[in-house]
Amino acid sequence: MTEFTTLQKEGPVQVVPLSGSLGAELRGVFIHGGMPEEDAAFIQRMLLKYRVVFFRNQQHMTDQSHWDFARNFGEIVSHPTVAAQEEPAILELHSHKGGRANSWHTDVTFDLRPPKLSILRAVTLPELGGDTVWANTVAAYEHLPDNLKALAEKLWAVHGNDFDYAASRVELLHDDTAKRYRRQYAAQVIKSEHPVVRVHPDTGEKSLLLGHYAQRFVNCNTYDSDRLYEIFQAHVTRLENTIRWRWAPGDVAMWDNRSTQHYAINDYGDRTRVMRRVTIVGDVPVSVDGSLSRPHVQ
Repeated sequence: MTEFTTLQKEGPVQVVPLSGSLGAELRGVFIHGGMPEEDAAFIQRMLLKYRVVFFRNQQHMTDQSHWDFARNFGEIVSHPTVAAQEEPAILELHSHKGGRANSWHTDVTFDLRPPKLSILRAVTLPELGGDTVWANTVAAYEHLPDNLKALAEKLWAVHGNDFDYAASRVELLHDDTAKRYRRQYAAQVIKSEHPVVRVHPDTGEKSLLLGHYAQRFVNCNTYDSDRLYEIFQAHVTRLENTIRWRWAPGDVAMWDNRSTQHYAINDYGDRTRVMRRVTIVGDVPVSVDGSLSRPHVQ
């Protein structure tokens, strides 16, 4: 348990690791927009170390304070296809409006510059269910046998927002609202080619860049792509490599989108679950040989 003394509302901040692989709760933090640079730098260090950090009891937060807090960590980026016109910087994930999907992914990897980090706050929670699970994609790479590491480092994947819901096992409501959401999501098709192993721009760590937006591997047919994807993705989602968070009112989660995947569990039936997310612009992924991700040309 680590203490830090300038972020607190009452008493010192405590850093409580939650598993052996990733995740920590920052206790005693009062999230606000105008925090000193050293406080934001501390949270950033904890994020790089634990990959996902959690804050309890942030019921005071509004869309404005959410936005102000996020600005401490970089330039805010709107979702490229489903951002709301009235407030494009904040993405609402509403279970009754198409915003429920349970499939492993890293956010917006179909974009050439996937977000650096995401900050998600609970607005309305079901009485039961609706947990989120995160996985450590750095550990997934590090635990590969050497021959699979060598293979992964040579592979590139096409990521697209026009993914096959059935093939990716994404479960969404099939009402008209959800169908409109899916049509809007892929109305503008965006595809990028990313290295399967990317080098983290801040830590130099290698991680597996996959998830449900990955459609196929470059220069591989569908059959081979599916088999290879299953092998590498299975290393990402090993239980030893994950942390599961049970949401409570006022909770906020913040994760490094460059070293994690996550999965929102759809186990709450027709109950309402509303979350709001702000994301920070990222950089173009870099492969182990220094090559940059590129737009996919059909």
